[in-house]
Amino acid sequence: MEGDRRVTTRESGKGWGATAVGVNWGASSSSSHPLPPSVVVPGLLQANRVSRVKLPDADPSVLASLAGSGIAVAIGVPNEMLRSLSSSKSAAVSWVHDNVTRYVSSTGGGSVRIEFIAVGDEAFLVSYGQTFQPHVVGAATNIQRALTAANLANTVKVIVPCSSDVYQSESNLPSKGHFRPDLNKTMIELLSFLDKHGSPFVVDINPFLTFQQKKNLSLDFVLFQTNSHALSDGPNKYRNHFDMSIDTLVSALSKVGYAEMDIIVGKIGWPTDGAMNATPAVAQIFMQGLVDHLQSKAGTPLRPKRPPRETYIFSLLDEDQRSIKTGNYERHWGIFTFDGQAKYNVDLGQGSKALASAHDVDYLAQKWCVVNNNKDISNVSSSASEACSAADCSALSPGGSCSGIGWPGNVSYAFNNYFQLHDQSADSCDFDGLGLITTVDPSVGDCRYTIALRTSFSTSIHQTLVARWSTMIQGFDHK
Repeated sequence: MEGDRRVTTRESGKGWGATAVGVNWGASSSSSHPLPPSVVVPGLLQANRVSRVKLPDADPSVLASLAGSGIAVAIGVPNEMLRSLSSSKSAAVSWVHDNVTRYVSSTGGGSVRIEFIAVGDEAFLVSYGQTFQPHVVGAATNIQRALTAANLANTVKVIVPCSSDVYQSESNLPSKGHFRPDLNKTMIELLSFLDKHGSPFVVDINPFLTFQQKKNLSLDFVLFQTNSHALSDGPNKYRNHFDMSIDTLVSALSKVGYAEMDIIVGKIGWPTDGAMNATPAVAQIFMQGLVDHLQSKAGTPLRPKRPPRETYIFSLLDEDQRSIKTGNYERHWGIFTFDGQAKYNVDLGQGSKALASAHDVDYLAQKWCVVNNNKDISNVSSSASEACSAADCSALSPGGSCSGIGWPGNVSYAFNNYFQLHDQSADSCDFDGLGLITTVDPSVGDCRYTIALRTSFSTSIHQTLVARWSTMIQGFDHK
């Protein structure tokens, strides 16, 4: 796909021809022991012929690893930077120079093929209120000006990823889709900006969350199953949730005068742990259905033969420090485990071959921390709760891969994750004398007691409560 030029619908006057599948590669800060970029790029991206990758930021180590790879890259501007970039043209110039120009013009180790700058990450989410909304278009405008000044505006496009909650349909019919009333003014400004510069509209779709929230939505309908009950909307019939969501957006765009604007799906995926129906088996069905649908180029009822221009699967790897505000499954979006092992198979570009997993992964020693059954562990709950306040215990959630291991196995799971989070330091397996370091793998069934990676990319450990682990903590009691 090197050097490809996709003809827009406006240019061709016909249906959209090419569609591409890429992946989201998360921030190193959302993993306690992230897989090094030097392993990810050759071992996962290139080995599986992934042609496009979307990043949440502009991490120098990640961009350096992508140099010369030919992989198309979208880099992100975090929400926290929107205010300063909106208020300062010079800040935008500096950002573009430091994070774009120096990489696309590099010659020594090869250049980075940066195609998009994603301004903000779902900055219009209802839950954010007005925190970021006033600064988005201003930041995008200043970034665009900086690209023009750097003679990069023809090769690098500015996009603004929006959650699917920016549009709605009270009747649940795609034809009735419209943008959220509180966003009307901002959305008109944004669409005018995107249209002026030939940028697509980027939408993030979360079918798993929608399925959890809408009780009348069948799993088959979300998973692209042919036997699912079709939904009628006038002359159009919808056989999957994906097409409904895209066409609700198309209707919203049409109502404000941008019926032909190209669409990119910035995030879409299915988690594999941490909740009911979050399993590798279900994720494979969803991914297979999604990729088959995109590759068929069938498009949607409102845009036949014109599927989204690009679709970025969320996500490449599991991230054990990711926020679990919306659910414990948030740490299990990866197609690959945190250490780069494929959980299921999906065509990311490798065709009919099975996904290649990462090789030469550098783990810490083969040892785990478990509860010492020779001690009085009747009051071990507080120690387990302490462990889970910092470590990732999401697999113990109802429906999770470790939810059925019982007591005291769940306590050992919590102890071990805390132990690995702290790089297997002896004092992190103390727990008032209730912990025991062992060289015997305590994994059972689908419940994997992990060993952390030995990596210089390890992030600082935040000693803050990331969630109330009430459901799991109750399970730590000996019943």
